[in-house]
Amino acid sequence: MVFFHEQLHRTPTLMAKLKDFPVTICGAGALGANITENLARSGFGKLKVIDRDRIEERNLSTQPYYRSEIGAYKAKILANNLYRALAVAIDGQTKELMPENADRLLGGSALIIDTFDNSAARGAVKDYCASTQIHCLHVGLGGDYAEVIWNEIYRVPSPVNDDICDYPLARNLVMLAVAVAGEAIVKFIATGERQSFTLTLGDFAIQPFAA
Repeated sequence: MVFFHEQLHRTPTLMAKLKDFPVTICGAGALGANITENLARSGFGKLKVIDRDRIEERNLSTQPYYRSEIGAYKAKILANNLYRALAVAIDGQTKELMPENADRLLGGSALIIDTFDNSAARGAVKDYCASTQIHCLHVGLGGDYAEVIWNEIYRVPSPVNDDICDYPLARNLVMLAVAVAGEAIVKFIATGERQSFTLTLGDFAIQPFAA
């Protein structure tokens, strides 16, 4: 059984819910790709990932891609790799999400995870989820800080840093954020509770987010 240990921890009843719960991940970069992999390896069976970007060499230390895959579309490679590993069919969409196509790309989701790296796309996700009342969790990074915040209290960041490609990023902060987001997602599906958090790597602090 692929999810043997996870099922012992979560119970068969919860694992059945996770398998049939439609989740869309917006972004297949450091956060999005690792969250997608984490959810797939935790037993989620209805995943879609949206990302227009191709794999670059600088992605390899923080994202689950290989040198031989440089130049390929992230969403397609991520879907292919996870199918080979787990036989989980992930819908990989190599599209740019905009307000005009948000309904086509996001419709049918029970939960949307926003990990986009620009304010315009994050804003489009936030607005769409607010208008359709689809639950949405935003996960973001900056310096040694990360946040995991539900849509109702989320504020779209300033576009000031949107075009900055060379920024410091610690893999450990990425993975810490992925773990916290993963647990927040599972808890929401299990109980309906929506918990938001802030994380700081320097002091290993995980705190409830104060709106």
